[in-house]
Amino acid sequence: MKDVSTHTPIFKMVYFLIGSWLVFSISLYLAEQGAKGTSIGSIGDGLYWGLAALSGAGIADTPVSGIGQLVGSLWMIFGSVLFFGTLVATVTSYFLRPLQRPHRRIIDTIEYNLEQLEDLTIDELDLLRETVDTLINHVEHLKGK
Repeated sequence: MKDVSTHTPIFKMVYFLIGSWLVFSISLYLAEQGAKGTSIGSIGDGLYWGLAALSGAGIADTPVSGIGQLVGSLWMIFGSVLFFGTLVATVTSYFLRPLQRPHRRIIDTIEYNLEQLEDLTIDELDLLRETVDTLINHVEHLKGK
């Protein structure tokens, strides 16, 4: 889970989704306050409506005021895009991460080999030395640019 939270936008997006849900739900409650025939009579009703509307199951009551319908429509669109966008961005980021960070794989390999230093054969140690020398030469070349 730490890998997902470090390399993907999941937590930032979840916090943003929760914040947006609160803003839209309370806004809907305020828009529906005093409207005749509304079923959203408390902030709790507004919060429930926000979750029901986001679920897309069709169980959310329809706002009756014009501004309430506008807020509700915006939430349904914005919330759905944000929710599904978060899922897609997280999965995509997680699986593309190795392709975006090949240097991390090189470092991990070197660290692994250094941990296994005592178990390496002479040939493997020579190969490791050549690899490290090549890496050092490459870094010096980059610094010289």
